[in-house]
Amino acid sequence: MEAVFTYVGIRVKNMKKSIDFYTKFLGMKDKGHTRIETTKGDVEFLESSDGKFGIELNHYDTDSPFNTKYVVGEGLDHLAFGVKDLDAALREAKKLGYRALKEIRTEKSRWAYVEDPNGIWIELFKTSQ
Repeated sequence: MEAVFTYVGIRVKNMKKSIDFYTKFLGMKDKGHTRIETTKGDVEFLESSDGKFGIELNHYDTDSPFNTKYVVGEGLDHLAFGVKDLDAALREAKKLGYRALKEIRTEKSRWAYVEDPNGIWIELFKTSQ
């Protein structure tokens, strides 16, 4: 399977302060906000000034299953890889013994998380590559 590393998702305590830090201090471009009711969370996607790297800021409601105790240094939410065929990628993960954690569908998209050997969530989503 071929996958393209696309962005890093980090969990944040305060969305506005985090957006201000990455845009005003580090010069990243704010590419937009999405509310995902399925996860009870808000997502803000930021892009480096050269457009080569992205950070997805994730903030979850207090009643979201993804809202866990925040510990500094453990705010990595997930790493995201684009794949040509999401279903094939999930079959490959299962064949290799990597556990699929959750699949999420919205009106506009679908993605899934696979757990790496260290417990880090790896997002897989279909790209147009």
